[in-house]
Amino acid sequence: MKLYTSAGPNPHMVRMFAAEKGLTLETIEVDLMGGENRRAPYTVVNPAGQTPALVLDDGTVIAEITVICEYLEERHPGPALIGATAEERAETRMWTRRIDLNVCEPMASGFRAAEGRRIFENRMKLVGAEGAAELKAIARDRLIWLDGQMQGREFICGDRFSLADVLLFAFLAFGAQVGQPIPDEATWVKAWFARVQARPSAAA
Repeated sequence: MKLYTSAGPNPHMVRMFAAEKGLTLETIEVDLMGGENRRAPYTVVNPAGQTPALVLDDGTVIAEITVICEYLEERHPGPALIGATAEERAETRMWTRRIDLNVCEPMASGFRAAEGRRIFENRMKLVGAEGAAELKAIARDRLIWLDGQMQGREFICGDRFSLADVLLFAFLAFGAQVGQPIPDEATWVKAWFARVQARPSAAA
């Protein structure tokens, strides 16, 4: 397998997930800043022009971060990062979905429309400066909501480290670099972030 990777939270999330699995993937770096992901030959690999993309030994290409992680989990079940039972898998997918829609999406869109505007304005439609601020505020508010839901837990799914933790960590690590730090009032999230950051996979 080959993983086309780049800077940014999405590739980081997949690399971290693979590291937690103990997998070593051959990686090919894509120059995201230079727009290499938006032109051939990369668009032949992934016509969506997004990273990462996982190319299997038979040439099959899998894109979209949670789908790549689902595939790796099915091929390498242990340690179970999505879940060992139907109930665990449902819980992980529920929180992964909530985190993706409520925190990751507005955080990333807010960045693209503000600090990242120079990079992305010729690649996609963006909201204006006011919309960027609102998107960042939505991500912040939903993160504070999540903080309230997580009190008393070690990880997002209780005592299980899961895909939901990997997704949230990758995006919060990114947010800290682009002017969207963890809110001070999100005390559980801050402590959780420090615990996850100490894991060797965080540096993947």
